Amino acid sequence: MRHLFILNPSAGKNGQAAQALMEEIRRLPLDTAVRLTQKRGDAERIAREESAAGDPLRIYACGGDGTLNDVVNAAAGLDHVAVTNVPVGTGNDFLKLFGPQARQRFRDLTALSAGREVLFDVMDCNGRLGLDIVCAGVDARVAADVHRFKHIPMVRGIGAYILALLDNVLFRGINRPMRVETPEGLWYEGETAILCICNGRHYGGGFMPVPDAMPDDGVLDMLLVPKVGRLTFLRLVGAYGKGEYRRYPQYIQAYHGQSVTFSAQEELVAVVDGEVMRAHAFTLCLSPKKLRFFFPEGLDYAPNPGTPSL
Repeated sequence: MRHLFILNPSAGKNGQAAQALMEEIRRLPLDTAVRLTQKRGDAERIAREESAAGDPLRIYACGGDGTLNDVVNAAAGLDHVAVTNVPVGTGNDFLKLFGPQARQRFRDLTALSAGREVLFDVMDCNGRLGLDIVCAGVDARVAADVHRFKHIPMVRGIGAYILALLDNVLFRGINRPMRVETPEGLWYEGETAILCICNGRHYGGGFMPVPDAMPDDGVLDMLLVPKVGRLTFLRLVGAYGKGEYRRYPQYIQAYHGQSVTFSAQEELVAVVDGEVMRAHAFTLCLSPKKLRFFFPEGLDYAPNPGTPSL
C-alpha cells in the first residue's frame, strides 16, 4: 500500500513545521510519497491524480481543515482510498472529534499509519462535499470576513476572528432573511441569526454546538436560531458554543434529518468545513458517497466507545 502525504511547503513558521514533517516521513518504513501544494485547490487535484490508478492508497492531508476538505472532495466514494489529517500549523476543528489528545496523536505518523479505518458520512452542499459542519448565519459571515483583518499589523489568528465577530455583531447586523425547509417537516421563513448543520462536532476554532453529533449515524443535526437582538446573542453565544442548546429551546430550535434547503433573495454565505460559498439558494444533504477515514489506535470519536472498525 502506498502512503501519500500532501503538504503545503510553507506550513508553520517560515515553513519549519513542513520541513520537520518531511524528515519524519523519510524515516517511515513504508512506501511513501510527498506531493507539495503551491496554490488553492492543489490538494484536491493531487489527490484525484494519485487515486486514479485504482491501487490501495492512504492519503495524509497535511495542514488544516481546508486541506482535509480538498482531499475529501477527491477521495469520497472511493473504496481503495482512505484519508486522514496530519495537523500542521493551522486549525484542525474536525480532529477535535477524537478528544483533547487528538492533535498530538495525529502527529505521530507511526501510530497514524497503522491506524484503523471507519466509514464516515459526507455532506453535499451545492456540490461541495464536507465532513464536519456547514454554517449559514452570522457565524458564516464572520468566518468569511476573517481574512479582511489578518492583514492588520499585530492581528493574527483569534484576534482576526474577534474583530470579524465584533464587526458583524455590532455594525453589520446579526440577522438576515432566510427560508429553511426539510422533508421532515421544518418550514421557517424570517429573520435568522444562525443556521448550523452538523455531521461533526466542532467549528470556528472552539464552538461545539451539538456535542453528541456523530459522523457515521446517517443523520444531520441542525440548529436554527431565529431573530435575536445583540444582547440576547451575546448572552447565548457561550452556551451555544458549549452545546447547551437544549437549555434554550425558546431561542435555539433543534432538528434532525438527512437534508435541508435554505434560500433568500439576498445572497447568502455558507461555510463548508472552512470553505466559503456564496449563492441565493443552497441544498444540503447526506451524500451517497462515504469516506474511508483512518486514525490512531486508542482514540475514539463516539460518545459511547465501541464503534466497530471496517
